[in-house]
Amino acid sequence: MFDEFLTMAPVVHISFAIIMGAIIGSFLNVVIQRLPPLLAWQWKEACHQTLNPEQQVKTAAPPDLIRPRSQCPHCQEPIRFYDNIPLLSWMILKGHCRHCDHPISLRYPTVEVITALVWGFVVWKLGMGGPAISICLLSAFLIPLAAIDLEHQVLPDGLTLGLLWVGLLINGSTGWFASPVEAIWGAALGYAILWSIYQIFFLLTGKEGLGFGDFKLLAALGAWVGWSLLPFILFVASILGTVFALLSMVKNNTGRDVPIAFGPYLALAGWIAILWGQSFMDWLFWTA
Repeated sequence: MFDEFLTMAPVVHISFAIIMGAIIGSFLNVVIQRLPPLLAWQWKEACHQTLNPEQQVKTAAPPDLIRPRSQCPHCQEPIRFYDNIPLLSWMILKGHCRHCDHPISLRYPTVEVITALVWGFVVWKLGMGGPAISICLLSAFLIPLAAIDLEHQVLPDGLTLGLLWVGLLINGSTGWFASPVEAIWGAALGYAILWSIYQIFFLLTGKEGLGFGDFKLLAALGAWVGWSLLPFILFVASILGTVFALLSMVKNNTGRDVPIAFGPYLALAGWIAILWGQSFMDWLFWTA
């Protein structure tokens, strides 16, 4: 049956990817909404058990990624299945909760649209197959990582390390994006490069210029694209980060000491690298 699906017209594959992307985007919203408070609760519980092991007081755990079912963040009313259809329900409800009429964050349709368009574009560019499906999976990790880092300035280990292992497994078994050796070196050097920059910056300024989550994210991207594209990722991410930081400083009238999230720019640069990075490097060395 899957073989028959692969032989269908490209428009069928692209349409299927867009629909599936919107559905997955709906779940990614759950990850973005629920994972940070869940991690904060776990960290607090771990600290409490370490500092006060004799006390058995435990706070109630926040919702996990599966239970309870989706509910309005404002009135806590469970969302009916017909109000949870990606994009369509948001438009029908005109961006407001059916029960309390509180505005629904634009992040929800935005994430669904971005995921749908990204999946559709990847299938349009590469065709339906293993590499396209893998990059769609990569995107499903990068989108919540970027969104969570933008809002909370944290890159959860469950996502970064999961992305790293998936990249190593895919390249280790197929070599679609890098050879197994290149993938291993990409993961190792990705972490080592940003760790070294962090240490040098800290020695010179006494400040932490990067977070450890950034190290792990670049290591994960290195596991996907190999070590040779790490300079490309860092270059593109640095350009993007600098441009957006300057725009933010002008818009918000803030100084240089205001921390910014670097994860979204690494994520976007890594996504660009896996699609066009090698072509750019080939062109660069050919023209040189």
